[in-house]
Amino acid sequence: MGDDIAGRQVIGIDLHLYRSVIARVDERGNELGWIRVDNDPKTLIVECRKAGRGAPVAIEATYGWYWAVDALLAAGFEVHLAHPLGMKALRKRKRVKTDPRDAYELANLLRLGSLPEAYIAPPDLRELRELVRHRRQLVKLSTAVKAGVRALLAKHNIRLAASDLDGDTATGLMDALALPGTYATRLASQRRLLLVLADEIASVEVELHGRLRHHPGYCNLLKVKGIGPILAAVFVAEIGDVTRFPTAGALCCWAGITPRHYESDKTVHRGHISKEGDPLVRWAAVEAVQRQCEPAVKAVRDDIVARRGKSARNIAKVAAARRMLEVDYVLRDGQARCLSKAAA
Repeated sequence: MGDDIAGRQVIGIDLHLYRSVIARVDERGNELGWIRVDNDPKTLIVECRKAGRGAPVAIEATYGWYWAVDALLAAGFEVHLAHPLGMKALRKRKRVKTDPRDAYELANLLRLGSLPEAYIAPPDLRELRELVRHRRQLVKLSTAVKAGVRALLAKHNIRLAASDLDGDTATGLMDALALPGTYATRLASQRRLLLVLADEIASVEVELHGRLRHHPGYCNLLKVKGIGPILAAVFVAEIGDVTRFPTAGALCCWAGITPRHYESDKTVHRGHISKEGDPLVRWAAVEAVQRQCEPAVKAVRDDIVARRGKSARNIAKVAAARRMLEVDYVLRDGQARCLSKAAA
């Protein structure tokens, strides 16, 4: 990266909700000045053009970065998105933190080729991610309301003989309940919320399938045992362009489902999984292995449980989830090579 920007100015942008700081450095790292501007696409472009057309820009993937990155890309700038976790690790050593210092730091890291970069998803993929994440939030809300219903009934020593509050059995049991005063009002309110949330979740799922039904990666994932329409949509939306991962192992590492590795002199230690990746992808992978999944994936889980006992069931699920994510590398070219090797 350093050779690519020789003779050019480099821009660092510390983006915030209302105002942002734009700093410029030359190819030697000399600070050329900074300015604080109100968040407006036209103002952002005007200030960045002081560094020259097509100048490299480093901007952190903070709250609400879409508009700024889209505006800069449309204006022809070379945009690099800094990963927040990587920047956080670097900033732990800083004794003084200000917005101009942060902007200069972004510019200098980009100039030196040391910027921890994140993937800039195209607009259509971002829309797909919004749908997937919106569904996740709706499901969380529905789960919270269901927990509230059970807590309310427990105050009257009532335990429904049904695990699914959306099912016909639970509906019939709740229709027959006669709670006093405010409790009955609250239960009715919670049941209305459950109906609304169920409709919203179903609506999002229909839209997801409509958008992805002709997507080759989505269709290939549906052929894998254990992966249904929702999990396939999560993998397609969150992983995006799978070719940015050179191997299936790189994909697993990005998802945070590989163990931490510590090595110094003669000491080598491998710990728990890092969990420093996409939590939705990890959830989908673990969810997939708890169904009727591929025999090669199930064998990983069963082998660990057989060797280490039932106390290792969670470890076994995570190990199987990693294998499932390796299967998901089928997104690359439609070939699940790890399954072929297992069959051979």
